[in-house]
Amino acid sequence: MILGATGIIQTVPSLALLAFLIPLTGRIGAVPALIALALYSLLPIVRNTHAALVQIPRGMIEAAQSLGLERGTILRAIELPLGARTILAGIKTSAVINVGTATIAAFIGAGGYGERIVTGLALNDHAMLLAGAIPAAALALLIEGGFRVSERWAVPAGLRLTT
Repeated sequence: MILGATGIIQTVPSLALLAFLIPLTGRIGAVPALIALALYSLLPIVRNTHAALVQIPRGMIEAAQSLGLERGTILRAIELPLGARTILAGIKTSAVINVGTATIAAFIGAGGYGERIVTGLALNDHAMLLAGAIPAAALALLIEGGFRVSERWAVPAGLRLTT
């Protein structure tokens, strides 16, 4: 049910969701943009978390239960560490997608790099367009790199892939 709901939210076009949130929140600008970004970030995180948790072998969970571990302990000590790479990939995907979606929020007065992009498009000013597009792309790459570094902290050493 949760996967279905987040999937439906994700299918709504970004600009349409922003336009829908303006009357719902009673304002334009950052508030509807932040709500839209939060809604759009759900699907990759929820889907990857679900995938990570269902891929844990049933025998491993049963072994933990037979040792007397409680459900919360099994989740914290076994399931989350084993699924950390997949869960982190969903969070990373969500963060990178949100950088691109945030630029669209300029259409409702939320500002940011999208404002330069929109102005550059309206005036056919390539310099202004690139003044918004290049930093937005660099931010997405910086976020991607930050997640690669944070994987070393979030994923237990024995579960890291060697590259």
